[in-house]
Amino acid sequence: MEIRDEYQGGITVRRALELPGLRSGLPEVVAGAERLNRSVRWVHAGEVPNVASLLKGGELLLTTGLGLGARPAEQRAFVRRLAERGIAALVVELGHRFTRLPSAIVDTARAGGLPLVQLHREVAFVSVTEEIHTEIVNGHYALLRRADEVHRRCTEVLIGGGGIPRVLNVLAEFAGNPVFLETADGELLYAAGPGGDRAADPLQVWEGLRGRPEARHTPPAGTVLVDVPGGGQGAGAVRARLVLPAVDAPPHPVHRMAAERAAGLLAVVLMQARQEEELAARGRGDFLTDLAEGLVSPDDAPAQARLLGFRHGTGPLLPVVMRLSPASGTWAPLAHTVLEELSAVGVPVLLGVRPVEGRVPVLVGLRAAADRDTVADRVATALRTGVERAGLDRAGARPPVVVVGRACDWNTLPASLRHAGETATAAQGLTDRPWYDARRLDIELLLWRLRDDPDLAAFVDRALGPLRDHDTTARPPLLPTLETYLSHTGRKAETARELHLNRQTLYNRLARISELLGTDLDDPQSVLTLSLALRARRHLLS
Repeated sequence: MEIRDEYQGGITVRRALELPGLRSGLPEVVAGAERLNRSVRWVHAGEVPNVASLLKGGELLLTTGLGLGARPAEQRAFVRRLAERGIAALVVELGHRFTRLPSAIVDTARAGGLPLVQLHREVAFVSVTEEIHTEIVNGHYALLRRADEVHRRCTEVLIGGGGIPRVLNVLAEFAGNPVFLETADGELLYAAGPGGDRAADPLQVWEGLRGRPEARHTPPAGTVLVDVPGGGQGAGAVRARLVLPAVDAPPHPVHRMAAERAAGLLAVVLMQARQEEELAARGRGDFLTDLAEGLVSPDDAPAQARLLGFRHGTGPLLPVVMRLSPASGTWAPLAHTVLEELSAVGVPVLLGVRPVEGRVPVLVGLRAAADRDTVADRVATALRTGVERAGLDRAGARPPVVVVGRACDWNTLPASLRHAGETATAAQGLTDRPWYDARRLDIELLLWRLRDDPDLAAFVDRALGPLRDHDTTARPPLLPTLETYLSHTGRKAETARELHLNRQTLYNRLARISELLGTDLDDPQSVLTLSLALRARRHLLS
C-alpha cells in the first residue's frame, strides 16, 4: 500500500514530532526528512519482529528496537516490511536496544522512502499515543465541520432554486479546482471552475484530462472520484460520477468528504431527472440557451459544442426549436426517444431540453445551405415522433410547434437561435404544420413582442370590437367566418367548403361582417388591418 506524500488528513509526521510528547524525547530525523508531510492515521507501539503484519498502513510506529533483530539482514528485512506496509513513520527510542541506529536500518529506511526518527530521551509511549490520537480526532472533527458547511451551502443552493451547476460551483470554489459531473460511462454532463482571473477554463481542463476516450477509465493520479448512486439496478448502481482532478493543488480528504456529501444531494436531483439522457440534454439546453442570450462567445462556442458531442465540419449551422406546453408532463423519456429518432437523420445534431420554458433547442450541422429544407423535414419528423413515443402528445395538449431558423455560421448563430426560440413561442396556436420557417413568421413575432402594449389591445378593439360584441350575444358567431375567409385570401369557394356552407349563406355572413365593421372586405387596406388584428387577438388571448 503506497502512502502519498501530500497531506491526507489526520496529522502529519512533522506535526506529531512538534507535540510535547515526542518533542520531549529530542527527536532526530535520520531518514525520509522530505516525507514528513505524510499523514499519521493512527499510532501503534510494538516490539515484536512481525509487527508489520499487524499494521494496515498510515501508522506511526513507536518502538525501543527490541524486535528489530541483532543482525543487519534481520534489521533490513524489518524496516523493508514496514515500508512496504505503508506506515507513516518509524520512531525508535534509543537506550534500551541501540545507542545509535545502525546503518542497515538507516540505509534501508532511506531507500524505501520511510521517515525514520530516533529519540535521544525516554518518553512515555502511552502519553504520546493519547496526545497524537487526540490531535487526530480533533483534526477529523474539524474536517467534518468544513465538509458539513459545504453540504449546508449546497443544500441552500438547491432549496433556493439553483440546479446542479450551482452545486458544482460551490464545490469547485471550496476545492480550488475544477469539478466535473460525468455519466457512469465518462461522458461530460456539467463542468464548474473555482473562478478567479487565474483559474483555468474547466472545459479545457476536462478536454485535456478526460476528453480522450482512452483517458476516461484511467483518470490522472491524484484525481478524486465519487460515485453518485441511483441509476440502474442494484444497491451499488452508479448514475453519475463527480470528478475532482488535481489541477492547481492536490485534493485533501476534506474535499472528498465534501464531494461525498454533495453526491448525496446530486443523487436526489438525478432521481428526479430519472435518466442520464435528460440530464445531459438539460446541460446541452443550458449551453444553447446561454449561446442565444450572448453568455457564450461565438469564439468559444465551437469548442464547447464539440465537448458536448457536436461533431461538425465547416458547413452551415441550422437552429431548430420545438415548443411544447410546459405542463406536458414528465420530460424524462423525451431526451431518450428524440435522440433515438434524430440518430437516423444522418447529420450532426446537438439536442437540448429546457423543461421550464417547454422548449427543445436543437443545433443541426448542414453540408450545404441548399440542404436546409430537406434536413428540416427530417429533423421535424424526428422531433414529433420522439414526442409521440415519449407520451407528451396526449389528448388536450397543444401540438408541438417546430420552428426552423436561418442557416448561419457561429458568429450569427446566437441571433438565429434567439429568433427561432421566440418565434416558436409566437407560433403557438397557429394552424398545425410539420414545421414553420422563422423567416416567414416575423409579423407573428412582432405582434407577440407587443402583446403587453396597451396600444395593441386598443388596435384590436377598434378593428374587431363590433364583431366580438356580436358574437357574445348572437349566433352564428362571425369571427371564425372572417378568420377562415382571410386565411384563404378572399377565395369564397374554398372558404365555403371549409366551413361547410353553401355560397349564399357565406355571402350573407360576409355582408353582415362588412356591415358590423363598417368596412369593405374587398379593400386591400381593410383586409390587411383585419388580418393583423386577428393575429394580434390570438396573442392577447394566449
